Amino acid sequence: MNRALRTAATGMFAQQLNIDTIAHNLANVNTTGFKKSRPEFQDLMYQTLKATGVSENPNLQQASELQVGNGSVPVATARSFAQGDIQPTQNKLDIALQGEGFFQIRRPDGTLAYTRDGSFKMSGDGTLVTSQGYFVEPAVTFSSDTTEITVSRDGTIEAKNAGDAETTKLGQFELAKFINPAGLRAIGGDLYVETGASGAPITGSATNEGFGEVMQGYLESSNVDVVEEMVGMITAQRAYEISAKTIKTVEDMLTVATNVKR
Repeated sequence: MNRALRTAATGMFAQQLNIDTIAHNLANVNTTGFKKSRPEFQDLMYQTLKATGVSENPNLQQASELQVGNGSVPVATARSFAQGDIQPTQNKLDIALQGEGFFQIRRPDGTLAYTRDGSFKMSGDGTLVTSQGYFVEPAVTFSSDTTEITVSRDGTIEAKNAGDAETTKLGQFELAKFINPAGLRAIGGDLYVETGASGAPITGSATNEGFGEVMQGYLESSNVDVVEEMVGMITAQRAYEISAKTIKTVEDMLTVATNVKR
């Protein structure tokens, strides 16, 4: 009975984590470049009550073991980096990535972070920054009299200043990709940092070596499927209710067993 109580409790905890993840996905359904997550679970270790081959009759052999499980445990949250929809914005500093790759962002402590959110801005000194004010790497700076900004498919950034007949190349987006992007650690603000599981970043320019393309005037939407998340929420709710019902059933059985002597 005590085993059943503990097992049901692990099931309730697992579904609570499942709901937490679904809620986070739904909360970010309109977050630019957001990538949905899903929890992964494994069953806990088993207690073997009778091993294979053990039988009271020496002429017979036990065909299968008698085992009792001890519930489930969350082991990871897997992030899906599937491509989100590309939406037009008509903003010259909005940049979307079609295909693999991440923009490189220089954090205040000097380390690099990576993002799919290309809603860039221009700082007070003309430097290209994120919405949080972090510098895009490599740095690109526009002059105060820039009148036209053009970003080509390969990430080349060109600008035309007032009075100039031709555009001037200011730089190029250097993208990064990872052998295992699911191993990246999310730190908030649409940013990710590398880990041992993700591997070291592989840098390159768009349209080369499978880095995809850069699209000016567009943003990548979240890849969260609302219908899928709602179905998952209903499933998690029912599983949570069943685990709670299991605890109530075990409690009733313990009450019956306690009252037998009366």
